[in-house]
Amino acid sequence: MELLLLPFRWIYRALVWFANSPRTLITSYLLMIVVAGVIYGEVEERSPADAVWWAVVTASTVGYGDISPTTWAGRTLAALLISTMVLLVIPLITAHFASRLIIDDNAFEHEEQEQLKADVRRMRALLEELATRQGIDLPPLPPLPPNQPVSGPGSASPRAARSGRAGTRRPRW
Repeated sequence: MELLLLPFRWIYRALVWFANSPRTLITSYLLMIVVAGVIYGEVEERSPADAVWWAVVTASTVGYGDISPTTWAGRTLAALLISTMVLLVIPLITAHFASRLIIDDNAFEHEEQEQLKADVRRMRALLEELATRQGIDLPPLPPLPPNQPVSGPGSASPRAARSGRAGTRRPRW
């Protein structure tokens, strides 16, 4: 079963890499337009300018109707170009740029989250120590949900490594 899923994992990883690189997305879009235009020009015996125009209009799904394939090879190419653009490339471009617009400036960075967890563990230890001195029984901690990772006491980053600003994100491109 593991062997059967391997190609799907490779495809998934390739899509994640592909989707997270704006240069790759735009380059692939342009490359697909040019390649489809060249193939269309050869199959349908059109000029290079007409072929690229057809590829742009078809890929964008506008479909003016001024140029359309007449051969089965041209129609197959059109179906492949439309499907790839509509189902993969354009949604990935849109999602990438939309994710850039949605930024939570109040989100904690990983180091800050680790520091907060360390602080809570330290406060719990101090509270338990104080309760023991006073003879008070503390209620037990609620159980953690299954499969939730738990960080140990050594997982917190040193205080000097904290950024000082919550939610600061650096552009990746």
